[in-house]
Amino acid sequence: MEKKIPYKIYLEESELPRQWYNVRADMKNKPAPLLNPATLQPVTFEELRTIFCDELARQELNDTDAYIDIPKEIRDFYKMYRPSPLVRAYCLEKELDTPAKIYYKFEGNNTSGSHKLNSAIAQAYYAKEQGLTGVTTETGAGQWGTALSMACAYFHLDCKVYMVKVSYEQKPFRREVMRTYGASVTPSPSETTNVGRKILAEHPGTSGSLGCAISEAVEAASANPNYRYVLGSVLSQVLLHQSIIGLETKAALDKYDIQPDIIIGCAGGGSNLGGLISPFAGEMLRGEKQYQIIAVEPASCPSLTRGRFAYDFCDTGKVCPLSKMYTLGCDFIPSANHAGGLRYHGMSSVVSQLYADGLLEARSVEQTSVFAAAEQFARIEGILPAPESSHAIRVAIDEALKCKETGEEKTIVFGLTGTGYFDMVAYEKYNNGEMTDYIPTDEELEASFAKFPKVD
Repeated sequence: MEKKIPYKIYLEESELPRQWYNVRADMKNKPAPLLNPATLQPVTFEELRTIFCDELARQELNDTDAYIDIPKEIRDFYKMYRPSPLVRAYCLEKELDTPAKIYYKFEGNNTSGSHKLNSAIAQAYYAKEQGLTGVTTETGAGQWGTALSMACAYFHLDCKVYMVKVSYEQKPFRREVMRTYGASVTPSPSETTNVGRKILAEHPGTSGSLGCAISEAVEAASANPNYRYVLGSVLSQVLLHQSIIGLETKAALDKYDIQPDIIIGCAGGGSNLGGLISPFAGEMLRGEKQYQIIAVEPASCPSLTRGRFAYDFCDTGKVCPLSKMYTLGCDFIPSANHAGGLRYHGMSSVVSQLYADGLLEARSVEQTSVFAAAEQFARIEGILPAPESSHAIRVAIDEALKCKETGEEKTIVFGLTGTGYFDMVAYEKYNNGEMTDYIPTDEELEASFAKFPKVD
């Protein structure tokens, strides 16, 4: 007898993952190592621990252990908001008149409003365990900064956030949530760091980028021996922590014998996408199953669809290690649009390698189309989605409409990474008809590619 599938699928506490999954362990083609920017040699643990907490440095270099235990303190914190629901979008299916079955993993049911808390609490925990007094970070849309401020408040750590200037100005209320949780928030680039002053001199009036903010946060951490830098995306350690999303999603699907055909996630630095797809990509890597995995990025910052797979600096100030990734160039400053957390110039080395090996495909979408999908989803499913999440919604709707045309009954799963209640300036621009689409020209990208570091 077929199991009746509820509107929302929750796991029992006993079913919650007790380990993170490290997809690198199953990858035959491992992501290329990070390189020391001074020597262009693979970074060592000793070098990484000057930037990151010791345990996080170990996780960053670990590409052999498939499963890593989640400490009890972190699992106890997860219980405040996990498991997150896997929701059957019955209303959206009906509205689209599609034979497709649509599910979304909703990560917005916590105060930070997004999936970012999954890694923030882990990184704060390891900083506290090491006896540090504080951490520094960057944030784009503000969801990561909000999550980290919450995690640091929980463990009584100082938190210094460099927020991309355009988001600092567009999202004042998210900034105030961070301050409410005790974080200091500085618009980036700023006059408070050497690298910030340098960027401002070279790009007067710039709206900033995640690459700029990363440089400032790293410099600020380096100036204090009791601080370390933490990052909300891109790094392999972050994808490891975010695998909790995919592990819960897979467990919920398995619970009701649901076999997904298409898995969709928005892609900026790769954290939520990598976390969602990791266990499914692992099955593909082991030859057990096959899925269509789609990464969706903004047309204004198309690192996968138009970038180059090459070694590049992770930050604009060129103080961080080099990573082999799909990149637009560390000097690329994306337009001041509302893609928020998807405005990073590069992509996770793990996601990049999976893409290079053909395990996933990538699509870029324009922001007016994204907000059309966001409003359609909000009106039908009752959740106001974050602009970042809405990139995945756009393609999920497109795929469901394809099923309507072909009559195929495919099962679509996408990641709804967060809510958009602090993104109302963007919604206002869209509703007023003032939102425009910007797509970088080939000439702009070529000029950025020409500045790639020379790595043999």
